[in-house]
Amino acid sequence: MRDAEEQAAFAPSLPFALVSDRETVVGKGCLGIVAPGAGALEGRVRGYFAARPEGPRLLLGALPFSAGAREHLYQPADVVRGAGRAGFAAAFPPPALVRSPVPARTWTVVPEPPVAAYRAAVAQALEHLARGDEGLRKVVLSRSLRLTSDRPIDCFEVLRGLAEDPAVTAYCVPLAARDGSPASARVLVGATPELLLAKDGASVTSRPLAGSARRSADAGADRAAAQALSASDKDRREHREVVTAILDQLAPYCAELGTPEGTSLTSTASMWHLGTRIVGRLRDASVSSVELAARLHPTPAVCGTPRAAAAKLIAELEGYDRGFYAGAVGWCEEGGNGAWHVAIRCAEIEGAGARLYAGAGIVPGSDPAGEGEETAAKFAALLRALGVSEQYAAGVEDAA
Repeated sequence: MRDAEEQAAFAPSLPFALVSDRETVVGKGCLGIVAPGAGALEGRVRGYFAARPEGPRLLLGALPFSAGAREHLYQPADVVRGAGRAGFAAAFPPPALVRSPVPARTWTVVPEPPVAAYRAAVAQALEHLARGDEGLRKVVLSRSLRLTSDRPIDCFEVLRGLAEDPAVTAYCVPLAARDGSPASARVLVGATPELLLAKDGASVTSRPLAGSARRSADAGADRAAAQALSASDKDRREHREVVTAILDQLAPYCAELGTPEGTSLTSTASMWHLGTRIVGRLRDASVSSVELAARLHPTPAVCGTPRAAAAKLIAELEGYDRGFYAGAVGWCEEGGNGAWHVAIRCAEIEGAGARLYAGAGIVPGSDPAGEGEETAAKFAALLRALGVSEQYAAGVEDAA
């Protein structure tokens, strides 16, 4: 497809938004998109900027989970950037962020696959791990919930709700229509606690999370969950797989690289996680954040180890295309700086339908029932933002 046709084929109906305590980036409209090709993504990004001397000098969008699938990067017509969450209010002045009462909706919820089938897939994965098939040490299996409302879903309302949690980066990424029509209401909306990679000059940062436990409204039970996670050998092994892989992938690029604070507990409104901040200094400051993100992605936090063997098993056991779930969302400047976040705790929304995704890392010692419960807990933030009762969704799942 020629460049002009590519541009005409994507007219986002909503702005791109990335909202965190660190920064807010909002992009509106579209001047052009990065066309697919056989070359490396960073080369196509450089080629795009060289051919487009006009407009904001950055690209926004998402990278898919699967190797070889098409990424979705585009140049906005207008961009607003600001420090912290205050930039969100600046980009959307009143009344855009004023929340009004929302009438009750009627929802249907269909688990895909049913939780029993997911537990069976976890049991199969554990058999592969026990045999050491293709050197497998970890595989991340996901499942989804398909929700349908009695009227169109307000994606901006969902984003507002997700952005209220200070521990996450909330995001809204307009996607191209599947049928190629110019306007699209298909949107990826989520709230991720995990930073894949941020680059500022020669400085790079990553903050992988792996090993999770559900939070509790009871203070004592919440502390007990955090302590159990911190002491869990299974979860610490799972976490080490992720940190080791990222260090190994970044090492050839870096003159300095380390984990100065070690591994610690971190939390969102609904989950406890084990997290490690990785910091480095690049040998060559001109290396693009796109190149680094493409090298790291997908990490063992969303795929497994070894990467190729885990991805193959995921395709066999999950039964659906992840699309941009467990990919990466973010931005990159022409000069190479940028930030990419792991696309988890998300839903793809179109019209009155939403498909939610959640996954769990499977290692020797994992329990199929426990992993099913972990994925259920990870649906909570999106269900809350959509206004769906978690108890109702759980009841549907139990009956499936």
